[in-house]
Amino acid sequence: MSDPEVRADINFYFDPLCPFAWMTSKWVRLVTAQRDYTVDWRFISLRMINAHIDYEAHFPAGYEAGHTAGLRLLRVAAKARAQHGRSAIGPLYAAIGTRAFDTAPDPARTDPSFHGKRAFLEPALIDAGLPVDLADALDDESLDAELRDETDEALALTGKDVGTPIIHFQPPDGVAFFGPVISRLPSEADAGQLWDHVVGLAGFPGFAELKRSLRERPQLASFGVTSDQVGVQEDWHGGSRRVKK
Repeated sequence: MSDPEVRADINFYFDPLCPFAWMTSKWVRLVTAQRDYTVDWRFISLRMINAHIDYEAHFPAGYEAGHTAGLRLLRVAAKARAQHGRSAIGPLYAAIGTRAFDTAPDPARTDPSFHGKRAFLEPALIDAGLPVDLADALDDESLDAELRDETDEALALTGKDVGTPIIHFQPPDGVAFFGPVISRLPSEADAGQLWDHVVGLAGFPGFAELKRSLRERPQLASFGVTSDQVGVQEDWHGGSRRVKK
């Protein structure tokens, strides 16, 4: 049985295969290690957000398979939450993200659907201290209604023209927004100060948006960018990246 929903300082809506959601989650974890914050890790599916999109026309190759893999992983996360409680989701997301993004690219695993398969997931479940039979939920479409409801919940907080992550501050009455999107992880010394600036914006009820589409390729091993490098700058449109000419 799932533990009852608890009031958290932050509701963090993530798709497990969004690299920018992962980078922001790492920053949030740095802050919560330093501050008395609690996080409720919640679900939002990029595949569901883009259900109406012609992937072939609007996204680079591989995006549909990657978003579908994320949906498959979210089914497992929903099953884990139902059987092991909300506290299981943070460690599970950490295990998935570490394996997906904080490991060097593997030429044998270039198939964008790989992360939605048991061969990827089962070691992550073990890392998170969860039973590997949760991987049976990868194909369990009966869980999609719950994921769709939670995705709609997130979008109701921000509007629909957004991606992941979505962060809801001091729910249920605090402001929520898409992001913050960062390409570099701040140091432990800088993490709290940077976060305070975000909280300052979030505390103003009239705050709506602060955005630019140019982003550096994130400092993640899966992108071939180390923590002492600056990734190539790319221009993102509608949730997909295009290399700046």
